[in-house]
Amino acid sequence: MTASGPRTSAAHAARRQAGRATLERVLAALRQLQKEKTPVTVAAVARRADASRTFIYSNPEARAAVTAAMATSRHDRGQATTAEVNGREASWRERALNAEDGLKAANAEILGQRTRIGELLGQIRDLEAEWTQESILRITTENTSLKQRVRKLTEDNRILDERLKAARSNNRFQDRRIADLEAQLTEPV
Repeated sequence: MTASGPRTSAAHAARRQAGRATLERVLAALRQLQKEKTPVTVAAVARRADASRTFIYSNPEARAAVTAAMATSRHDRGQATTAEVNGREASWRERALNAEDGLKAANAEILGQRTRIGELLGQIRDLEAEWTQESILRITTENTSLKQRVRKLTEDNRILDERLKAARSNNRFQDRRIADLEAQLTEPV
């Protein structure tokens, strides 16, 4: 062997050691991506492991590990998607049942209000039926005559008040006049 032989074998050993280190970084990156539940792709693994895509495709162990992780990731996402779909369906089913209950309650309330409105309209019609045109005219006439009577009684009351004031004034005047006359009678002539 020539002097280049030991250097070549040393280079091969360094290359194998660098390849093992890169493979370890790739496997660590895969574990980290799976732990974070991040979608596994060759590009994501290469970025995370600081390795080239070519290394992942050319190294059989790295390629097998990434392929297995991608299959597991797809399966997990499929299950998560199925769980999401089932959750959404349950959510929609629950909303539909709640909406149905709300609709039943609203319909019952509307029916109750319509019944009450019907009863009140019936009472209004009954009241209108009791008051015929003749009775309305009679009550209006009586109301007018009562108002005229109130006006006349108010006027009579005012006149009587004035007469009472005048009578009191006359009475006071007469009382003074009598007092004056009595005073004159008691004076000596």
